[in-house]
Amino acid sequence: MAEPLAYFITFSTYGTRLHGCDSGSVDRTHNLPGTPLLPAQPRVEAARRQAMRQEPYLLDEPRRTVVLKTVREVAKHRGWKLWAVHVRTTHVHVIVTTADTPEKVMTDLKAWASRRLREHFTESADRDRWTQHGSTRWVDTEDSLAAAITYVIEEQGEPMACYDGRSEPHSEESEAS
Repeated sequence: MAEPLAYFITFSTYGTRLHGCDSGSVDRTHNLPGTPLLPAQPRVEAARRQAMRQEPYLLDEPRRTVVLKTVREVAKHRGWKLWAVHVRTTHVHVIVTTADTPEKVMTDLKAWASRRLREHFTESADRDRWTQHGSTRWVDTEDSLAAAITYVIEEQGEPMACYDGRSEPHSEESEAS
């Protein structure tokens, strides 16, 4: 099987996008941009909220800035090509090209961001900041890459902490470092 052109990775903050919520949620079959979300299910949402160990974690403007800087730092350190990032109050979108698995990318981004948030805001190490997983979609064509970048940068509502890497040079050598 051919390697993807990029990965479109999304992960949310702890307790902010519960299954069953009115604003909708996603699962493996309801996670494509522009497609319907799961319908509201108040009983499911209430059960998920009851099971929470901590209050929801929100990314205010200073925290969004730290997360964006950290995503860029990790990508540079790992030699990944970063196409787009949008850090929102309740979730993070990243489009990246790498030989690593999307699961490794997501794990690294969450771990590094958690560390930087602890350092900058003296937060407890046992604070839950992220959901357990997220969405890791393969981007296989130039058209789908362009559409994904447009979605991340331009179709999330009011821009928050964004990075658009389309204008930065990309070379095979930078991927190998």
